[in-house]
Amino acid sequence: MSNTISLMFAGVGGQGSLLIAELTSLAAVSAGFDVKQTEVHGVSQRGGSVETHVRFGRVAKVHSPIVTPGEALAVIGLEKLEALRFAHYVNAKEGTILVNDYELIPGSVANAEKIYPHEAIDFLKSKGLRVIVLPASKIARDLGDGRMANVVLLGALSTLLPIQQETWDKTLKLRIPARYLEGNLKAFQAGREMMN
Repeated sequence: MSNTISLMFAGVGGQGSLLIAELTSLAAVSAGFDVKQTEVHGVSQRGGSVETHVRFGRVAKVHSPIVTPGEALAVIGLEKLEALRFAHYVNAKEGTILVNDYELIPGSVANAEKIYPHEAIDFLKSKGLRVIVLPASKIARDLGDGRMANVVLLGALSTLLPIQQETWDKTLKLRIPARYLEGNLKAFQAGREMMN
């Protein structure tokens, strides 16, 4: 892997992939890294695909936010189809695909239930990729708000990155509105614990 850490966040509009990419960028800046971030929106208001690229490094300046296929330290899939769609971005030797064990069947696609790739995780594992499946949606619902699945995944991701927990906690406290903070801190910690 290079001195630059590349991450790809993939989800469906409304799942919060942009938020966790932003939190990662803010934490990396706070930890002293040079950071670049960009996002590509599908028809996000209608459940379309949303991808966000985050790159950061300390040794060399990061000139581009765009992750090249095959270079990501981690691909974070907020649902199975999006993890499959962007899996080719992961570094096959050293990278990890973190997948929320959740299926969001596209309502606008005819016969979507039949053609949805329910076997996506098995397919990715069959390619020799390091795939970690987390019940992020279930954990978030158990904590009282299913929308926090993204932060559960962020907690899991944080264990793979050279950023201290205090920096993550500080970043969450600065960025998450006070009324949602306690739940999100619990969701983040639950994600970290899932990686032990």
